[in-house]
Amino acid sequence: MIRVLLVDDQRLVRAGLRMLCDSAPDLTVVGEAENGQQAIRLAEQVTPDVVLMDLRMPLVDGTAATARILANRPAVRVVVLTTFDDDDHLFPALAAGACGFLVKDASPDELLAAIRQAAAGDTPFSPAVLRRLVDQAVRARLGEAPAPSLPATLTARERDVLACVGAGLSNREIADRLHLGVTTVKTHVTSLLAKTGAGNRIRLALLAAQSGLILES
Repeated sequence: MIRVLLVDDQRLVRAGLRMLCDSAPDLTVVGEAENGQQAIRLAEQVTPDVVLMDLRMPLVDGTAATARILANRPAVRVVVLTTFDDDDHLFPALAAGACGFLVKDASPDELLAAIRQAAAGDTPFSPAVLRRLVDQAVRARLGEAPAPSLPATLTARERDVLACVGAGLSNREIADRLHLGVTTVKTHVTSLLAKTGAGNRIRLALLAAQSGLILES
């Protein structure tokens, strides 16, 4: 059972998130907070696996709360859920340690999948956010270093999976696209992390973009 802490200053939003989580048999809401200060305290009391974190809140904002929660409990997975997907909110949240970033126009299925991905150690991002993050990182590196070469040990299927990661697809979306099992996709991603030395899925996506891997339609 995945233990979820909801953090949002709007009661109606929290109620909707609770109803959605309660509809999933593998999720349980262990607490709600209306500001970052409450979130920090509750994270210690209820020991969540995943925190759904709003950013703009009174007293202590979501970015500061994320940093404090992870300083105390590094194993907690914080997924930002916000209306604001601009860089001024995205990069500080990532620097604070958030493992994922979703905008509030995500579908219910996407949100539930993101919680499960985060709990499994994955990094859920809205595809547009991940694409922008990778594109910006690539632009920042232009002229600084030659494009990295991919390890010769990558198999053709691993290259396919890497291209999908670079396009911002989740493991489930990759599985559907490549007609694989989700467990097989996870195995390929794990192998890619080991072979490339990338520390996380974001770095894999960046490597795919820098290497010129394009997801074929």
